[in-house]
Amino acid sequence: MEPNTHLNINEALCGTVVKIEEDYCLIRLNAVETMKVDDFGLIHGGFVFGAADYAAMLAVNHPNVVLGSAEVQFLKPLKVSETLLAEAKVVESKGRKKRVSVSASVEDKVIFKGTFTCFVLDKHVLDTP
Repeated sequence: MEPNTHLNINEALCGTVVKIEEDYCLIRLNAVETMKVDDFGLIHGGFVFGAADYAAMLAVNHPNVVLGSAEVQFLKPLKVSETLLAEAKVVESKGRKKRVSVSASVEDKVIFKGTFTCFVLDKHVLDTP
């Protein structure tokens, strides 16, 4: 299956598709120096969230999918040189509304988890009359 959304995303910042299937996606993000916030090598949480959000969007995989809300937990920090795997699964689908469960891990240790509420719109969110 091929991605149908977020086709111009910067993979260096949000991750690379490892696997995509109906209602499922796995993203890999390599934590690099330019993402760090301090001399300890701590990666800004926005990059973790971005990879998780990207995985959720591709699990839905519709050109007009948007994020409505997210309930997330940051469980452990991500550090420079680590590889994050973000796995997303659509767990509920009610019309245009999709609930997506996302878990992000480093070396099989979950560092982030959340539920993303996504909506599939009739047209692009920025396509105004």
